[in-house]
Amino acid sequence: MPAAHLLVGPLLRRVVGTQATIWVETSAPAVVTVRTADGATGTAATFSAYQHHYALVVVSGLVPGTASTYEVLLDGEPVWPQRGPYQPSVIRTRAADDRDQPVHLAFGSCRETTQRATARRLPPDALDAYARRLAADFDPADLPDLLLLLGDQVYADETSPTVRRLLSRRRQRPAGAPVDQVVSFDEYTKLYLESWGDPEIRWLLSTVPTVMIFDDHEIVDDWNTSAAWRADARAQPWWAERIGSGLASYWVYQHLGNLSPEEIAADPVHTKVTTAEDATEVLREFGRQVDRESDLAHDPERWRAVQYQWSFALDIGRTRLVMLDNRCSRVLASGQRAILPPGEWSWLVDQAHGTYDHLVVGCSLPWLLPPSIHHVEAWNEKLADSPRRWVADAAEKLRRALDLEHWAAFRRSFDALGALFARIGGGTPDEPGRHPDTGPTSAAPASISVLGGDVHHSYVARARFADSSVVTPVHQLTCSPIHNQVPAGMRPMMRLGWSPGLAVAARALARTAGVRRPSLTWTKLAGPYFGNAIGALRHDGCRAEVTIEGTTSAGALHGVMRHDLAGGPTATPANAEPGAWARPSAPRAR
Repeated sequence: MPAAHLLVGPLLRRVVGTQATIWVETSAPAVVTVRTADGATGTAATFSAYQHHYALVVVSGLVPGTASTYEVLLDGEPVWPQRGPYQPSVIRTRAADDRDQPVHLAFGSCRETTQRATARRLPPDALDAYARRLAADFDPADLPDLLLLLGDQVYADETSPTVRRLLSRRRQRPAGAPVDQVVSFDEYTKLYLESWGDPEIRWLLSTVPTVMIFDDHEIVDDWNTSAAWRADARAQPWWAERIGSGLASYWVYQHLGNLSPEEIAADPVHTKVTTAEDATEVLREFGRQVDRESDLAHDPERWRAVQYQWSFALDIGRTRLVMLDNRCSRVLASGQRAILPPGEWSWLVDQAHGTYDHLVVGCSLPWLLPPSIHHVEAWNEKLADSPRRWVADAAEKLRRALDLEHWAAFRRSFDALGALFARIGGGTPDEPGRHPDTGPTSAAPASISVLGGDVHHSYVARARFADSSVVTPVHQLTCSPIHNQVPAGMRPMMRLGWSPGLAVAARALARTAGVRRPSLTWTKLAGPYFGNAIGALRHDGCRAEVTIEGTTSAGALHGVMRHDLAGGPTATPANAEPGAWARPSAPRAR
């Protein structure tokens, strides 16, 4: 029996060309080796922090266009695969020249722990159901190229009975710490062990490459909703440990695996933790520093000098994915509110240019909400900036009570993202001369899709721009939750949010506060669906299609909506509105 064993993982995180990254947590320090059946290998020593042990192994020498099983060894002793009903884990690579190879992305958000661990009786877990289906008739060719988890991978503030029992036995916790919420790094590790320890999920994450971005519940509900919220949170004696531990554990368990091998080598935090004998203080200071950086987000020069960026980008074939941090680096100063600070916005603009057929922007929060809800959030933001103190205070209370803190409540960012999509979708560069490799003019991409979660229901919406030169279809694809539910009493309100009549009334309310009309409109094409769900986005040449599947009471998956996004005949359920676009014929280069 080896001295160390696997606690969490292996997690297959990125497959880039002939390399892959495998993340593990072990019970003791060890040398971790990953070895594939066709001879590719990688080795890394664990790093230690808070008496926990982790490794991110870069496997090199993979063969393009193949699927190879792999094993994990600790100090030379095999520990994975383990006995069980599931197929051995595999690493699947794309062809050496994958420009004409279809791209398949799976996505979703908001996953509480499984039914047997959670306090509430939730509908069956869509990720469990997805894993069982892939494993039942296993074919590596059916695996998605990437699984995108769009936030609330763990719930620090809504814990299961198992975690609450653990917390009740803790003798030393910060003064005033909520008895049913995690605060310390060690407590966070229990959330990930519980969430990723299911056999189905463990197999899925060992076989399907996965990237992740956080939302509020990794820290606390409505994290960074406003400057006043931050001030109130910091006044709590336990908050400093909560925010530092939450950000440090997110870096270890989620963000580190988002990086490519080249980005890992260049990451300053990775260098520090892997060269320290004990990285506890490195991660503790890192968590505190990242939270402090948010106070500088409105100042691009000072922020750029110290910032740690959670957003990231990658290419798969002719698809470009840009995943955005919607939470940590918000600008919260009155009159300057923005989802992304100026420095990170410049980065996004750069990433939006390049050579690809399809642009996918992953966000934890939907960019396009039901119109009525959008107008209410925009109205509330305007009132929150009122010079009359009582008006601003009332707006702040309403903002927190109704969770009015999506893109619509950061109007500067909402408009800027729409303008960016319009420029790209119209085939014009963002700034002439800034990207000389694309030439003076550029062709529009085949599709632009914004993935979102958070709102605990699923829908497809299409943006429409006043500028007739915008030929690229732009869609909001929201898939949430994977395993949670929206209270039944809120469902009629969310359905009514799409009502044209109610939208007119909400727009009139916003106009009374001086909110200008949005520069675009949008309509629902499919949904809303309120069950647990998993989404799939498929690109094949200039074609794009989204499918969202929900869970049955028996725990199987069934189709609830499908929509053609670009390049072919519409294929939608009966309750969806038609919205097909003609196939663009121009080559894709921006």
